[in-house]
Amino acid sequence: MTSTSSTSPQPARPARPLLSLLTALAAGALFAAGLVISGMTQPAKVLGFLNLAGLAQGRWDASLAFVMGGALLVTLVAFAVTPPTPRRPQRRPWLAPAFQLPTRRDIDGRLLAGSALFGVGWGLAGYCPGPALVSLLSSTDAALFAAFMLLGMALARRLLRKG
Repeated sequence: MTSTSSTSPQPARPARPLLSLLTALAAGALFAAGLVISGMTQPAKVLGFLNLAGLAQGRWDASLAFVMGGALLVTLVAFAVTPPTPRRPQRRPWLAPAFQLPTRRDIDGRLLAGSALFGVGWGLAGYCPGPALVSLLSSTDAALFAAFMLLGMALARRLLRKG
């Protein structure tokens, strides 16, 4: 597993900022549409996947696994077709000077605690950050979740700075 840290290098500025912004906008819209079409903005759908007790009762919803598998497949293809350049024979992204991958590879207490807190929040609410943001305009629950998620992030940052 990998872990990011606050000491990770900052992403390099893209050579074509407008094209990068438009690409980010298009990718975000595509991601949001995929979440809505697949039903992943519905907490009951996600909770149906997380409820492994449903396996024994024949009510487990495996659709989230297919959504994750589809995302993984697209990512693998994208990495495979990312072209090398003469100046950089290693593969590089189309709109940035280099990939910004995590440099830390250790599993520490912060990673475990954060993972556990994420899992508890996901399991209790049925939302993770992406679907919650996509659902902001259509769901009071998602708006509350997103507001408290941002509050939790701010509190965690403040606590980590003091510690």
